[in-house]
Amino acid sequence: MKRIVGQQAPSFKINGVTGDGKEFLEINLDDYKGKWLVMFFYPLDFTFVCPTEITGFSKRIEEFKKAGAEVLALSTDSQYSHQAWIQNGLGEIKYPIGSDITKKVAKDYGVLIEEEGIALRGLFVIDPEGVIKYSVVHDLNVGRSVGETLRVLEALQSGGLCAMDWEKGDKHL
Repeated sequence: MKRIVGQQAPSFKINGVTGDGKEFLEINLDDYKGKWLVMFFYPLDFTFVCPTEITGFSKRIEEFKKAGAEVLALSTDSQYSHQAWIQNGLGEIKYPIGSDITKKVAKDYGVLIEEEGIALRGLFVIDPEGVIKYSVVHDLNVGRSVGETLRVLEALQSGGLCAMDWEKGDKHL
């Protein structure tokens, strides 16, 4: 396994759907140049833990935008599955969902479970220059913390040495 943090984020161009499920779009990593990006993989549409994460990030999207960050979710489902899920269960969210149907992006980011064809729960914070600054990858049955993601994003943006449990406004070491 190779190290990904501190490396240039693997480039991609995929199809996706808007958060309201009304339009298909092409999503390119280059679209996020000059911005912070919080990108997370989830296993499958129409599952149990995934909607808690997807809607959780959506509910707090303004905090990410205030921090100068965009949010992008990806799974190995098609954009058509994403659209159907948004329109028939998940509900509208405030950021796009990308389709990694070829599984190349999940593989490039080291989160693909090849024998199942799905992604682990992998989250990456990518800086405005396209460098991965943070990565957390874990098993399928535990959802991620939106609050911790925001905390880490703000710590990375602070430019200083941040102690354990550092919060925005705390002093650096």
